Parts: sequence; structure tokens; C-alpha cells
Amino acid sequence: MLVLVSFPAALAFSTITINMMKKTYRDQGIVLRTHDLGEADRIITLFTRNHGKVRAVAKGVRKTKSRYGARLEPFSYIDVQLYQGRNLDVVSQVESITPYHKAIITNYEVYAAASGILETANRLLVVEKEADLGHFVLLHGALHAIAVGAHHPELILYSYILRAMSYAGWQLAINECAVCGAESRQLALNLELGGTVCESCSPLSTSFLAPETRELLAALSVGNWEVADKSSVKARKNIGALVTAYLHWHLEQQLQSIKVINSKLLS
Repeated sequence: MLVLVSFPAALAFSTITINMMKKTYRDQGIVLRTHDLGEADRIITLFTRNHGKVRAVAKGVRKTKSRYGARLEPFSYIDVQLYQGRNLDVVSQVESITPYHKAIITNYEVYAAASGILETANRLLVVEKEADLGHFVLLHGALHAIAVGAHHPELILYSYILRAMSYAGWQLAINECAVCGAESRQLALNLELGGTVCESCSPLSTSFLAPETRELLAALSVGNWEVADKSSVKARKNIGALVTAYLHWHLEQQLQSIKVINSKLLS
């Protein structure tokens, strides 16, 4: 049976279709976190390559017959199509690129460090829909390294924190005085002043860094794994305490995943 559609109706349908296409976009992203919404939906927080941090609703994703529920787990690297909503975007299609979560969740130590990476990224990415390709590449590299076991998971976490904070404008001074800029072999560490400080600028209560600790701090800040992988357990514990303290100083709040790792360092 032939159905005739009036010209005004056809024009209206065409306009709606074009408007929907304009509001639809596709990107690659990493799932930072998820939380439930209603009985079947879930809010997904993504860090995308071209659109920065995005929050979107995945409708019906918690149903057992969901087509893409398993693809939207934290740590997953995905190709996603989204529709721009008023408050939250809407996930309309998902394809898995690399399911990092499958390797990460099999080891508790790896999972704890990877959770610290995602939580740090989520807190540092304050502005939504603002692309930050350098940070995205850094995060992707950190997740890949931790999933394949390229280095000790906590070293990857500390390196990511130092380098991500540099992207956020909080680079830690390591090889020169944070106050006067002078270079010296004898540098103390004062987090409130922004990193290492020379003897002339350091407060009386500031303690000087052990050479191995300072060497490891410098290596992690630039991703020098040849030096970092050879570091001692003692130096790694010292770095863990320093790096996480610096992060919490700027965020003004201790991250839950970091609390777990710090409790292990103190044990």
C-alpha cells in the first residue's frame, strides 16, 4: 500500500533528523567512573580524546540483555557515539577498542594503583567538554603500561600523578629551588612552596631529600623507567608518601583509592 506523506510533514521530519545529526558526535575515550541512575540506567564519566571530560547516560545498560554494558566498565578504552543532551549527553553506540579492565581486575595491587590513576584523572579534569590531548595520551599510556605489567604498578601511579599535575599547572620543582630557581645538589623538599628548595630558602623545619629519593622523583617526573625500575623499596615508599601528599595538598582532599595504597605503605 502506497502511503503519501504531505510536504510539510516530510520537511519537519527532515529538519528533526538534521538537528539530531548535528548534536551527535563520535570520539574515543576512557571510562573513568560509573554510577547507577534509576533502575536500569548508568551515568558514565569519560575522558575523550577530542572532547575532554564528558558525562553521559547509558540507558538500559544494567539490564541483562544490554548490548554494550560490559564495554562501559571503568578502565575500558572505547569508541563511543554520543548525543548532546541538555544536562547530560546520551550514549547511543559503543565499540570496545581495548578492554583494559579485564587484565586490571585480576590483580588487587594492579587494580588499586589503576583506581588511583582514574580517580586522580577525574579530580584533575575540572572543566567538562574541554579537550586536553596531552593528558589523554598520558592517561592512556599509564593504563596500557599498568595492564600489561610494564613496570611496578605503584611506580606507574606516582609517575602519572606527577606528570598529570604538571598538565594541571602544578609542576613539582625537583632539580632547582622552587622559590629562587637556584640549582643545587643540596635541596630540601617543601610541598607548600612547590617542591625542592635550597638551603637559603628552606624553612627551618624542612628536611633534605636522600639522593636516591630525589633521583627516583626526577625519573618518575619524566618517565625515565631505566632508573625508576632499579629503585629500592625504601625509595619507592618515600616517593609514595611525598607524591600523594603533594596531590592532596592541591586537591584539599584525600582520594579514597590513595588512602588504601597509603595504608599499605605504612604497614
